[in-house]
Amino acid sequence: MTQVDVLLGLQWGDEGKGKIVDVLSPQYDLIARFQGGPNAGHTLEFDGKKFVLNTIPSGIFNENIMNLIGNGVVIDPIILKRELDNLKKAGHDPVTTGKLVLARKAHLILPTHQLLDAANEQKMGAGKIGSTLKGIGPTYMDKTGRNGLRVGDTTLPNFKEKYNKLVEKHKEILSHYEYEYDLAEKEAAFFEAIEFIKTIPHVDSEHFVNNYLKEGKKVLAEGAQGTLLDVDFGSYPFVTSSNTTTAGACTGLGIAPNKVGSVFGIFKAYCTRVGGGPFPTELDDEVGENLRQIGHEFGATTGRARRCGWIDLPALKYAIMLNGVTELIMMKADVLDSFETIYACTHYEYNGETIDYMPYDIISIQPKPVLKAIEGWKKGLTKITSIDQIPSQLVNYIAFLEKELEVPIKFLSVGPDRTQTLILK
Repeated sequence: MTQVDVLLGLQWGDEGKGKIVDVLSPQYDLIARFQGGPNAGHTLEFDGKKFVLNTIPSGIFNENIMNLIGNGVVIDPIILKRELDNLKKAGHDPVTTGKLVLARKAHLILPTHQLLDAANEQKMGAGKIGSTLKGIGPTYMDKTGRNGLRVGDTTLPNFKEKYNKLVEKHKEILSHYEYEYDLAEKEAAFFEAIEFIKTIPHVDSEHFVNNYLKEGKKVLAEGAQGTLLDVDFGSYPFVTSSNTTTAGACTGLGIAPNKVGSVFGIFKAYCTRVGGGPFPTELDDEVGENLRQIGHEFGATTGRARRCGWIDLPALKYAIMLNGVTELIMMKADVLDSFETIYACTHYEYNGETIDYMPYDIISIQPKPVLKAIEGWKKGLTKITSIDQIPSQLVNYIAFLEKELEVPIKFLSVGPDRTQTLILK
């Protein structure tokens, strides 16, 4: 029996997972998203075109590959329909080709989930989490509270009754907020989208994935967000509402831990974060702004400016440990092309000590990064096509990271296009 390889982000999201899934997908028979929702923005560029996927797995552009939206994902039917409509206009139609299936046990995002999300953020004011306002948190709350609606419910005769019961509960909660809303237009679009997703095959993802493995087929599990946003192990409470780690692939698809094979950990050559929360290596200065502008660090889904800083090795070591990473993939090295000197955080000054790990509390006690200066390469990377063209300074940077992180860096990305990816090992 084959195993499921897992690909996920090791920082605060936006590491470039979609591009690498697209690059790796020809090696697989099934690409399966295992958590998160349309707060994800996986950007892919090829043939002079740019696509942003929110819910659909990033293997969708390889027409011989099956794609599964797993049970750990929360699905907004309106956004999924819009996403598929846009793909169809661009000449990619996974519904007609039968290359997309939905897990029956995946939970649905209702319009009132989005209203609850927005109302809560408004009430929190300056202390807000920095939600994408897609209704992700409230949907996962209903899931764990055993109130949620699932994809499989849409085919039941009492679906509308179940929907109305949950909406009434949400309206009761909203009555305690000073928040005005109009539900009618959103509801009409929701039920139109529900009829559409009924045309996409529904499967029991646990059987679907394990049958692929029994047949000797190769499966890649695609994560969203990043490890440091994991609801259990991230910078709580400034986290997402799902398990973004390798363990989340088990619960988000229905696979046993011993079915996990290689774990691809993706990280940027520097670091970014969207929304509120701690960020030890953040550069709130001209250097940080340069990183933002050169790297086009604006959210693929929201357009929000990303906070930027130097690479954080204690945080990366933590993420590698949690995920059991076997291979690393470094993204956006080209963003550092113009820097004379780059820096890496090797330790934290924390509570009177020097430590090399991420502690429990990095919110009320803020770690001060200990930075190591590294010579920059001062050479454009976007046009290099082979590893022997990599500048010696970048070779040294990669060697330094591999020594610190104790995991090999297998791929190096030097630009946004799928062709701008070098195999190092």
